[in-house]
Amino acid sequence: MEMRLLGRSGIVVSRLGLGCATFGREIDEATSFRIMDAALERGITLFDTAEAYGGGQARQYRRDNLGVEDEREVSGEMYSSEKILGRWLKSRGVRSRVTIQTKVSANGREQEVREALEASLERLQTDTIDLYLFHKYDPEVPLEEGLAALDRGEKEGRIRCSGCSNFSAAQLSEALGLSRRNGLPRLGVIQPIYNLARREIESDLLPLCQRQEVGVVTYSPLGAGFLAGKYTSDQAEIPKGTRFDVIPGHVDVYFHPRSFRVVEQLRQMAQRTGVSMVQLAMGWVLKREGVDSVLIGARHTGHLDNAMRSLEMEFPHEWMVEMNSWD
Repeated sequence: MEMRLLGRSGIVVSRLGLGCATFGREIDEATSFRIMDAALERGITLFDTAEAYGGGQARQYRRDNLGVEDEREVSGEMYSSEKILGRWLKSRGVRSRVTIQTKVSANGREQEVREALEASLERLQTDTIDLYLFHKYDPEVPLEEGLAALDRGEKEGRIRCSGCSNFSAAQLSEALGLSRRNGLPRLGVIQPIYNLARREIESDLLPLCQRQEVGVVTYSPLGAGFLAGKYTSDQAEIPKGTRFDVIPGHVDVYFHPRSFRVVEQLRQMAQRTGVSMVQLAMGWVLKREGVDSVLIGARHTGHLDNAMRSLEMEFPHEWMVEMNSWD
């Protein structure tokens, strides 16, 4: 497995990372354990989770936002992703071999962030989190308050490197400026969404990260399965148990004419080249300059094998040129 240094952080991560959002939500604990075992065997050492990931949270999301009271998850356990990862780390004794990335829900008040950090450490059954990120930007809270909490966490040895997820280029630039002026921790890694249907980071965020030496770990290379071609524009036909069924908010992100055009172009290219849509979409992200690691989700070990093949396969320059032109 190829390894990459994340910016100035001093932390080296595997080119592929394992996204653990599905644990306890779409797959049960035993399956999650098998996938983590297989990932580590294949050289994947970056494991990504968050306090927001859990079967219980998914049910609560539908209840609070959609008024739907039902059970679509394999478990109703709150914080199931961090908890399952923590139980696996303890049972396997492999903490020193794994880089843990987890996230507090937003750049909240200093005390809120510190309490969230403490809770994540307990659920993960570890003393240190390698990469601790703000999951999203909260414009209602001064950013320096959250940065102050990260500062204390780093000084106490509970955080190795701080970062953010889903920040815009302007928000990351704001954070870097605050850190520079006030002597606060520098956000050394960012986790943005990036795939053939979501390319917004190309215009400003990726160039900023390259200039400022901020590590980039992207997520959702297949658009939560959208780029695998499994969905039609008819929302009534969304397969039960899929990501779009469990988290209906994905529909708002991907069900647009341009996205379906990209899927059709991808389908035609797969038929022409004999390479699957999944491998083409994954390979495209892995070949993009400025991306250090790509998080992949898996419901079974075959998904890991697909990702490994995408990493290792030849990807002709003309494929990249063609795919870059899709609109």
